[in-house]
Amino acid sequence: MTAPHGAFVWYELMTTDEPAARDFYSHVAGWSAQVTDIAGPPYTLFSVADAPVAGMMDLPADARARGVPPCWVGYVGVDDVDASAAQAKALGGTVHVEPRDIPNVGRFAMIQDPQGASIAVFRFLTACPAAPPAMGTPGQFGWHELMAVDWTTAFPFYAEMFGWQKSTPVDMGPMGTYQLFAIGGQDVGGMMSKPPAIPVPFWLYYINVANIDDAIARVVDGGGQVLNGPMQVPGGTWIAQCRDPQGAMFAMAGSRG
Repeated sequence: MTAPHGAFVWYELMTTDEPAARDFYSHVAGWSAQVTDIAGPPYTLFSVADAPVAGMMDLPADARARGVPPCWVGYVGVDDVDASAAQAKALGGTVHVEPRDIPNVGRFAMIQDPQGASIAVFRFLTACPAAPPAMGTPGQFGWHELMAVDWTTAFPFYAEMFGWQKSTPVDMGPMGTYQLFAIGGQDVGGMMSKPPAIPVPFWLYYINVANIDDAIARVVDGGGQVLNGPMQVPGGTWIAQCRDPQGAMFAMAGSRG
């Protein structure tokens, strides 16, 4: 059984200092790390209780040449990578990495939506590794957030590409609307129009933690920065938005007290 079309299936950190980033996220998220050659060059698999949750690789030279900073990339499962890449172009997006195979793993392409936010499409070669964990499980990614130039015109691209559905709109006052989106009837993320102070649109991925204050202390202790938070969001969860020592943005969500 392959991954459902439109579901997030993998998360990958592209960084400029793999050993330092490996230590940082192992400390902050409680991940174990194993360096493999599964995709050719050295590739780090991050795991929780022996279940892989994310990967890490050196930021490719062509990306560095384009001025791409260290960043997290989310992979969305699709039925046909080549067809999805062609669809992204037809909808006004860009394909930065044309469809290619990862031997014995699957096929992927790196795309950019019409406003410039990057994401990847992916299809496993055979079957999904395992059923997704329950929402809120510590160490797993639990929320996906798009800071768009204009979320109202960004959403149709993703709805057409992946079949995502609009869910509850949240009034953020002067910051506008935070539009939740669902996959298969379950809320998994949100979109909003970025404030002018944020230069470019981007996707932000939230790592679940048991206690937000403890996790923030680990971020600071590891040389990272807390950019915003802790802040409580509807439903009672506390979040913090952060930057790792190499400059990649990530976020955390958990309880407090």
